[in-house]
Amino acid sequence: MLWALGDDHTRQVIERAHERAIAVALCWLEDEVAQTRWSSGRQRAKSPALVAAAFRHPDNRDGLPLLHDHLLILNRAQRPDGAWYALNTPRLYRHIVAAGTLYTLTMTTEVCETLGLATVPREVTPGLRPVMEIAGVDEHLIAWSSTRRQRIQDVLEVLTDQYVTDHGRLPGDRARHALGWWAAQETRPAKKKPKPLAQLRAWWRTSAILRFGEQAVEELLERCRAVGAAIRARVDPHVDVVLAAVDVAAVVFTVRRTFARWHLLAEARRHLLETLHGRAFAPGLDDYITDQALARHCRQLTVPQPGQRTPAADQLTYTADFTWPTRWWIAGTTAKPRESTRYERARVASLILQNAIRDARTAPADRDEAPAATASAAARTDDHNHNQAAPHAVDHPGRDTALAPAQQAAAIQAHQRAAMPEEYLEGRTTDPATWLRTPKNLARLAAFTQAAEARIVADEPQPKQPVKNANDPARQQQHHTTQPEQGRGTGQER
Repeated sequence: MLWALGDDHTRQVIERAHERAIAVALCWLEDEVAQTRWSSGRQRAKSPALVAAAFRHPDNRDGLPLLHDHLLILNRAQRPDGAWYALNTPRLYRHIVAAGTLYTLTMTTEVCETLGLATVPREVTPGLRPVMEIAGVDEHLIAWSSTRRQRIQDVLEVLTDQYVTDHGRLPGDRARHALGWWAAQETRPAKKKPKPLAQLRAWWRTSAILRFGEQAVEELLERCRAVGAAIRARVDPHVDVVLAAVDVAAVVFTVRRTFARWHLLAEARRHLLETLHGRAFAPGLDDYITDQALARHCRQLTVPQPGQRTPAADQLTYTADFTWPTRWWIAGTTAKPRESTRYERARVASLILQNAIRDARTAPADRDEAPAATASAAARTDDHNHNQAAPHAVDHPGRDTALAPAQQAAAIQAHQRAAMPEEYLEGRTTDPATWLRTPKNLARLAAFTQAAEARIVADEPQPKQPVKNANDPARQQQHHTTQPEQGRGTGQER
């Protein structure tokens, strides 16, 4: 919306960031992923480069603003001897999500740093991962350009009802994804004749002014800068890698149970997106967090077999020794309750582990040496391969360590709990402890729990019990979270 309705300077900044982010993602694919294969895939070698053609589209199929590029990658790559052979496409596909998160992280960081903006998470679909939006852009303005969403949602409801009729249960994660793809295909309109960008921008601006008023459009950038300044003032640009590694490992394990390094890398980049809100960070921090998560909280499952080719690093699979969190039910925005998603369970599991580390770091001050000793224990693991330069290195290399360990940990943790401006306090905020416990969610969950217990009592009469208050915080927490025990690498932080 800022690119479509902003002035020429804003448009050029966003376009440059978009182009640079594409280049960064492609360079990463070339340096870390691209391979050529021959002899039916038995022989492989690193390819020096990819051949790609970019096609820019400024709008979606309804003619509304959506700046995006299509990248067509040639299915040929060079071997070290200069011969051209097929590209190892399965390896490329496995890293597409990590490349996409790198693009988003690079673009949003450059735009926010250049224009003085910040990002906030917006939950588009309840229970699924939020998307990061520029803070200050009204949701009605975003919905105005997302014309297909409502049509997809209407068709998706019909498909979901049919699925329940056929199978007698609500769709799971995989089935819900398949139904969403089907609904998107069903509502996909035909392409229209392309128009010049200047003509499109004039039409977008006129349409937005007619619908939202001239002031809302003219002051869009200033409003975003004001909200962004309030957020950036509260967010420390440093990252606590101890908590980040726990968050990444817990989320990926709960969502996938078995995973590879590129899954952790994609989640590390998402963590930086949600934690820094557009602030710049040290290059390589995403890889550093990934390595910490692997070394401290993950266990390798792939065992090399004698006489067979040693698997490549991206072919190794891992798991974690965390307790698998149980499921719970949530009363959604409609009358139908829904099962908690894996992502919701992952966020709760991550929060529990992070809180355990925070509790270990903030030991009572009346014990001599306790804060430093506890912080040191939180930083150590049982893995003899993991060595940290300091007893409590919670930040990336190069961070000033003039503060005492406990003081440094407390200072860096502060931005993890950074409060948003008032207009963002109702939904999910930076603190995952609050987004499942908003007043609306608690009220809906309490009502659903009460109704479910009433049905159980009606079906199976039981002796009279004292009626528990549905608003009891402990009772609500019982339905929201199941606290998993900590596994390998976190036992010392209890």
